[in-house]
This record gives sequence, C-alpha cells and structure tokens, in this order.
Amino acid sequence: MASGGVEWLECDVLSRIRWLRHAFSTRVLHRAGTGNVPLTGQDTSLATSLNLGYVEGERRTRIKENRQLFFDSLGVGTLALAGLRQIHSSLVHQVRSEGVGLLHYNPSGCTPARVGSQNRLPSGDALLTDQPGILLSVQTADCLPILLVDPARRAVAAVHAGWRGLLQRIAEKAVGEMQRAFHSRPEELRAAIGPSIRACCYEVGQEVVEAYRGRFTRSEGYFTAPPAGDAANASRYPLLFLSARPPGQGPDGAAAARLDLVAVTRDQLQNVGLRSRYICVADFCTACRTDLFFSHRKEGLTGRMMAVVGVV
Repeated sequence: MASGGVEWLECDVLSRIRWLRHAFSTRVLHRAGTGNVPLTGQDTSLATSLNLGYVEGERRTRIKENRQLFFDSLGVGTLALAGLRQIHSSLVHQVRSEGVGLLHYNPSGCTPARVGSQNRLPSGDALLTDQPGILLSVQTADCLPILLVDPARRAVAAVHAGWRGLLQRIAEKAVGEMQRAFHSRPEELRAAIGPSIRACCYEVGQEVVEAYRGRFTRSEGYFTAPPAGDAANASRYPLLFLSARPPGQGPDGAAAARLDLVAVTRDQLQNVGLRSRYICVADFCTACRTDLFFSHRKEGLTGRMMAVVGVV
C-alpha cells in the first residue's frame, strides 16, 4: 500500500474488516527534503525510522514527523498511540484510555499502572485492547511482529516476538490473555505475521538450539542444517556450535543452525486453537530485503519498522 509518499504492508484478510486499521511499515518514504538522514548514527537512508525510544534534538523531531506522516497516511493520526519498552519477554499489557493523552496499562497478573504520554513506557512485548481510539504498536528490525484480531468481539493485540519471547511462548500467552480479558475464541481469531528475518538468514548458536529442544517437542522442525560450505563443521556439530557472540547470534566463520521463527509462531498459534487458514504470513525476509526493511542482523545499528493495529 502507498499514500502520501509512504509505503506499508497490509494483510488482505484483516483489510476486509471495516472497523479495523492495521499496517506493517517499511523503510520507504518519499518526502521532499528528507534525504539520507542519520537517525541512529549511521549515514544511511534511515529517514523512515519509527523508533518510539528516547533520542534527542533533530533526530527526535524527525522521528516524530515520520511517525505522524505514517499515521496520517493510514488515517489513524487521531488515535492514541500505545507502545512498550520491548525486552524480549512474555509480558502482556491490556491498554485502555483514561482521557486525552493518558493510557492505562494493565500488566497481566500485576498491579495496574497509569502511563501518560510524557512518562516512561512500561516494559513488555505484547499489547491488547478492545477499546476504540487506541493504536497498539510494536517495533521490529528482524523480530516477528504479530497482529491478532478478534472479529466477533472487536478486540486486537500487537506482539513483538524474537527467539527469546517465543521460547517463553509469547504468542500463546497473548492469545490466552485475549481469552481471559475479552472472552475471545481462538478458533475465531485472525493472525497476521509481518516481515522478519527468516530461516534463510537467521543463524543461531548452540544455546538457542538446546533451549528449544528442552522446551518444545517439535523443535527439530524449527531448525535447518548449516549451509553446504560449512559441511565439515556441520558433521562435527549437527545443528549445534559454540558461539562467541551473545545468545542467538551466529559466530563469524562457524557452522550455524538456522532458526525458522515463523514455524515456531505457527505452532504456538495453532497449539492454542487458531485455524491455519487464519494465520497469514508476509513473505519477506528483512535481511534479504534491506531495500524495503531494516535489519539489525544485516546492518547492525539501524532503524525500526512499526506494526500497528487499532479499532476505529
């Protein structure tokens, strides 16, 4: 989709729901005078970074302008924006509006906390609401953005899912919280999985493979063998290797298992009752398509895309 110089993705199944607005942003922005603006310290085309974090000066102004342009293009510029300080967890927050500029975040199983527009965002990795006028958002630059929609109860959720969050079953927990909060029926839910790093590019370390093997009975289906060029290492360490980088990061020149985050997510959603025909996947790898998307694994310091969903 494109409007006002902004390009984004929509899920066809969700686009048929009239009261719903949703989008997965790209890095494509054609705006006069934008140029190659180094929003995150790199002199690359990061002018469409939609980062909700705290930056200073001109960068903060440009990010705010880019976000507003994105929202206006979607027709959601007047909705209250809900976001999170994402920490690769399984923490879920229900969001409600309590007046202009004030959102109420209710962490599942925790004491509610009120967060105003100028205050620190709560930590977590999933948001849900059934209240009109709120735009839920998560940010990604390789991790999976997942949007969940309950057409019957007009409830929505936005989920940020990396390998750590999926290991903690963040997708399953988000569905469970929709059941608890809104009495959603999983078989009626629609799920849209946005662009992310895919198995073709996502190399992970031994600790990740072992963690998944210890948690999921079908974990072998989530990993593929290293490339043919690493056959010598692969024969010694099939799907396993010792990583010198932080967990989830493949080392330079070593054999690596490749993790399929989409397969993990599909299994989690289907395990809690979603129908396979209602699970839609955007067929884009962020590491392969840095012309369209930001990729932390491919680019290092880079911008962020934003996935949004709301009831209008």
